[in-house]
Amino acid sequence: MPFGLVRFGVAPDHPEVKNVINTFTQTAQSDRCAFRGNVEVGRDVTVPELREAYHAVVLSYGAEDHQALEIPGEELPGVFSARAFVGWYNGLPENRELAPDLSCDTAVILGQGNVALDVARILLTPPEHLEKTDITEAALGVLRQNRVKTVWIVGRRGPLQVAFTIKELREMIQLPGTRPILDPADFLGLQDRIKEVPRPRKRLTELLLRTATEQPGMEEAARQTSASRAWGLRFFRSPQQVLPSPEGRRAAGIRLAVTRLEGVGEATQAVPTGDVEDLPCGLVLSSVGYKSRPIDPSVPFDPKLGVIPNTEGRVVDVPGLYCSGWVKRGPTGVIATTMTDSFLTGQSLLQDLKAGLLPSGPRPGYTAIQALLSLRGVRPVSFSDWEKLDAEEVARGRGTGKPREKLVDPQEMLQLLGH
Repeated sequence: MPFGLVRFGVAPDHPEVKNVINTFTQTAQSDRCAFRGNVEVGRDVTVPELREAYHAVVLSYGAEDHQALEIPGEELPGVFSARAFVGWYNGLPENRELAPDLSCDTAVILGQGNVALDVARILLTPPEHLEKTDITEAALGVLRQNRVKTVWIVGRRGPLQVAFTIKELREMIQLPGTRPILDPADFLGLQDRIKEVPRPRKRLTELLLRTATEQPGMEEAARQTSASRAWGLRFFRSPQQVLPSPEGRRAAGIRLAVTRLEGVGEATQAVPTGDVEDLPCGLVLSSVGYKSRPIDPSVPFDPKLGVIPNTEGRVVDVPGLYCSGWVKRGPTGVIATTMTDSFLTGQSLLQDLKAGLLPSGPRPGYTAIQALLSLRGVRPVSFSDWEKLDAEEVARGRGTGKPREKLVDPQEMLQLLGH
C-alpha cells in the first residue's frame, strides 16, 4: 500500500492533512516512477540485492515500533500502544484484530504528544461525528459501544514541556460534549516564565493557562456543564506499574510516580520525588514515542538513537545508500518537517551523482529484482493495482456517505486484483 503514515497514521477526522496524497499520486503516475507494493525489504529482497541492482538506494521506512514502557503489568489485557490503537481505527492490516474493550469509564493515555491527543479525541468524539470519515466500519462499531467518560493524558514533565501543538489542543478544548479538567495549581508562576520561551510554545502555554485559570464565559460555561465526558492533563507523573484487577486478569489502574523538574529549558529532566499516586482506569494507552527497526544486517544501525547513522542522509560507510525521514532523524516532527528532510537527502544524492561518487557502469535495475521476486513467489502490486483497490474502497464508502471504506485484509486485496 502506498502513502504510509498519511493513510495509517493521520486521524480520520483530519481529512485536510491527507491532501498530500494528491501530490504523491502525481509523482507515482509519472513514467519515471514505479511503485512495487506487497514486497517486504529484508524478507522478500535484501538491501545488498537492491544495491547491486541500482546505482543508489534510499531507505525511508520510518519508525514502526512503539517505545515500550518497560514497567510491570504492561502485558495485561487493557494495555495497548497508541500506535496499535491508531493502526486499528485507521485500518492498518496488522492491527485489525485489536478489539479494544471500551466498557470502562476511565482511560489513561501516557504521553503528551499529538498522537496522545488524537487517541483521546477519537475516544471522546461522539461516534456520529466520525460516521462520515474514513475510519473503519469495525472501529466505528466498537466506538458506538464506547463507555469511556474520562480520559487522563499523563506526562512526566510540566505544562512547558508538552509535545502537542496548538491546533490539536484547541480541537480538544472545543470538542463537543466534553469539558477540560486542568488543575490551576499546575500553572502557578508560569505567567512570568512564558516570557522567554519561543513564540509557538508561548501561544500554546497561554492557551493552556487561560483554559486552566480563567472563568469561562456564559455560553462556554453552559456547554461545559452539559458535557457528559471529560479529559484532563496530569503533569509531573511517571508510570511505575499497571495495576491488575483483583483476579489479576486485566488492567484496573496505574501507579504513577510523582516527579519534579531539574535543569532548565529543553534539557529539563523529570526526577521522582518518592511519592506515588494510584489512578483507577480500565484502559491504558502508551504514547511515549516511536522507534525504527534495523531492516537488514548489512545496514548500520544505532539501537540507542533508533536511527541509521548518516551525514546529511548519506549512510555512514556505505556509498550509494541513503536514508530520509524518521529513520534518518528519529521520530519527531510532522509531515512538512519530514518532507523538507527528504528533499535534503534527494539533494545529497544528486550532488553525489554530479560528483561521480555513485557506482559507475550500467545496473540492471528492476529486471534483476523482478527475477528474484518471482523465484521467491512474491507477487508485487503496481500503482495501477492500487488505483483499482482505491476505486473499490471509494465505491464501498459511497453507500454510507464515507470518503472510502478501507480494505483491511491483505488476502482480500490480492483476491480483488486477481493475484
